Amino acid sequence: MNRFPQKTTNSQESISQQTQLSHMCGSKRLFRDRYEILQILGRGGFGVTFLAKNAVLPGNPLCVIKQLCPKVTSPQSWQRACMRFEKEARTLGQLGSHSQIPMLLDYFQANGEFFLIQEYVPGLTLAREVRQTGPKSEASVKQFLQELLPVLQYLHKHHVIHRDIKPQNLLRCEYDGRIVLIDFGAVKEKLVDAYENSINQAVNTNFIGTRGFAPPEQFSLRPVYASDIYALGVTCIYMLTAKSPLELDYDANSGEISWQKQVNISNSFAQILGKMVKITLEDRFKNADEVVKALSSETYLPTLANCLTTQKLNNKSITQNKITQHEITQHENYDVYMPPVARTASSIRKWRARFKETR
Repeated sequence: MNRFPQKTTNSQESISQQTQLSHMCGSKRLFRDRYEILQILGRGGFGVTFLAKNAVLPGNPLCVIKQLCPKVTSPQSWQRACMRFEKEARTLGQLGSHSQIPMLLDYFQANGEFFLIQEYVPGLTLAREVRQTGPKSEASVKQFLQELLPVLQYLHKHHVIHRDIKPQNLLRCEYDGRIVLIDFGAVKEKLVDAYENSINQAVNTNFIGTRGFAPPEQFSLRPVYASDIYALGVTCIYMLTAKSPLELDYDANSGEISWQKQVNISNSFAQILGKMVKITLEDRFKNADEVVKALSSETYLPTLANCLTTQKLNNKSITQNKITQHEITQHENYDVYMPPVARTASSIRKWRARFKETR
């Protein structure tokens, strides 16, 4: 696990290994005598993701192979990268017990590359779903939040910041419709840290995340739990508008996304989304718990509004409630809404007054 690769440039190693796995696509050759590579699922600045099947296990279950390509320049940096990878892989293994996080099946290093083998979740990303069906309704986005916020609560409880929440990293499982969060940025960041520290750079210059979805503090390489809240808020705006944040205008003074005119949602929900995507940390929700609480309060607002009516009583309501004209003239406040407690207190005072008159 800790063997430093032989003298070969990092780019040559990376290209060689990627080419090796790419050439296996569609063939019967097995990677590590076990995995049959089916196709490339995606490429990024930190490696390649492959769809594969386990040719050894019964049923040949599908899996995802994530190949990470750290930049190492010395045996010391390689040792550090190995330790970081081991630690973060174990964390992913623990998190994978959640039904909305892919299970980690295996992890290892080979030829100077790191590999994660994860559960394959069939389905469409939210990005593709929105492209196919168009913008989502307010009710649909609220349902999405109710499904995903508990996942963030789970992550943050384990002191993990995802760092790259976006529609492309959210899958809707085709079997049961559950939302699954994929592609954690934590492992990538730790490997980058190991590389940067190895060459004694004072400031890490490698940004982990996606422009438009990542908040300012993440660009400054200081992500916090609220950074995931910002990315989740921008994802909600994408679902409502079917537009990438880079396609929307920004307020010249605050730097915040100008999205309100692009959607038709209730004022209460707009306020919640607005607070999720505040640029300033002090103005933003600090964690998933605060968003859950706000959504719970927002759910009851229409019911409370219906209860707190201020309409005047008409003759029909007077008849239905058996309120006499004498009682109305005796209490001018019957023209406006009176809370039940106030009505009860008023009735008690009137009863006492009548009782005194009869004595």
